[in-house]
Amino acid sequence: MNYFSLIWAQLFRSRTRTLFTLLSVVTAFLLFGMLDSVRVAFTSGGSVAGANRLVVASRLSITQSLPIRLEPQIRQVAGVRDVTYGMWFGGIYQDPKNFFPSFSVAPNYFDIYRELEIPDDQLDAFRTTRTGAIVGASLAREFGWKIGDTLPMQATIFPRGGSNDWPLELVGIFHADTATAENQERQLMMNWKYFDESNDYIKNQVSWYTVTLDNPDHASRVAQAIDAISANSDHETKSQTESAFQQAFIKQFADIGMIVTSIMGAVFFTLLLLTGNTMAQAVRERIPELATLKTLGFKDGTVLMLVMVESVLLVGLGGAIGLGLAALALPAMAPRTMGMLPPQVPLQTWLMGLGLIVLIGLVVGVLPALRAKRLKIVDALAGR
Repeated sequence: MNYFSLIWAQLFRSRTRTLFTLLSVVTAFLLFGMLDSVRVAFTSGGSVAGANRLVVASRLSITQSLPIRLEPQIRQVAGVRDVTYGMWFGGIYQDPKNFFPSFSVAPNYFDIYRELEIPDDQLDAFRTTRTGAIVGASLAREFGWKIGDTLPMQATIFPRGGSNDWPLELVGIFHADTATAENQERQLMMNWKYFDESNDYIKNQVSWYTVTLDNPDHASRVAQAIDAISANSDHETKSQTESAFQQAFIKQFADIGMIVTSIMGAVFFTLLLLTGNTMAQAVRERIPELATLKTLGFKDGTVLMLVMVESVLLVGLGGAIGLGLAALALPAMAPRTMGMLPPQVPLQTWLMGLGLIVLIGLVVGVLPALRAKRLKIVDALAGR
C-alpha cells in the first residue's frame, strides 16, 4: 500500500462526516470565487485600452453636469490628443426592471473608445441619423433587437416635450474586443445633440469628458492643467485616469474590497473551526491505528506528514470543487447582472484560492499532526 492510498482511506474513514465537511469547504470557496472575482474586476485598474485616457467630471459629484463650452478649452491643453463627452440618459425599456446604462454621446465617441468595435457603415448611420441609437451585442441578444428596429425608450429623469417617450432607431450594434470587456456590451448610446435639443430640463451640459493623451506618462500634468481651467468657478472639475474614475464611482456606493474581505474573513474563520474540529476528532478516533503504524516502523515524521497531507487534501478537494463551480456559474450569471459580475474567474482569484487552500489545510492539520507525532505507542495501545 502506498502513502496516498493510506491517506485516502484515512480521509474517508467516516464518510458522512467527511462529506459534510467537504460540502462546507465547497460552499466557502464557491462564495470566495464569485465575490473575489467581483473585487478583482472593480479594482484591477481598468482595461489596457484605457491606459491613455483621462475622465473629467465635476469635483462635487458625478451627478453634477459640466458646460459643453469646456470642450474647446480642454482641447487646447498641451498633451491632449482628442476629447469626447457624454451625458447620462438613464432610460428604461418597456419595464423598470429592464434598466441598463444609457447615454447621449458625441459623434467621435467611438473614436476614443476603440475597444468598442462597430462597422463603419453603422457608425456613419449613427452620426447622420438624429434619433439613431447604438447598443452593445449582449443587449441586442437579450432583447432580440436588430438593425432598423424602433426602441421605445422611456425617460426616468429627462422628459421630452412633456412626455417620457423617447423612441430611438437602432442603427448600429457594437462588440467589445476582449472577453473581459463583455460587460460593456450592455449599454445604449444615443446622439448628444438630439438629447440636448429635445429634453425639457437641461441644455448645453454633459456629465463627463473623456480625454486621450499624447503620452500616458504626462497624465498628472495634463489633469492639473485641465482642472485649472475651471478653478474657483461653479463647475470645478476633477480629472483622473479612467481606472481611478471607475474605482471612485464604485466606492460611491460601497467599498467592494472591504465588503468582500469582511464576508470572506468571517466565512473562512468559521471554516477553520469546522475543519479543525473534524481533523482533531479524526485523529482522536485513530490513535490505536496510528500507534500500530508506529509499531510497524513508521517514523514520527512520516506519521506527521500523513496527517498534514490528509488535512490539505480535505481542504484541497473542497476548494477545487468550489472554485470550479464558481468558474461555471459566472459565465451564466454575468449577463444578467448588468456587468456587476465578471464573465470569468480571474487568474488572481485562482492563485489566491490556491494559497488559501494550502494555508487553511496546514493550519487545521498542524495540531492534530503534532499530537500524532508525539504519540507514545505504549500509552496509545493501553488506551491512556
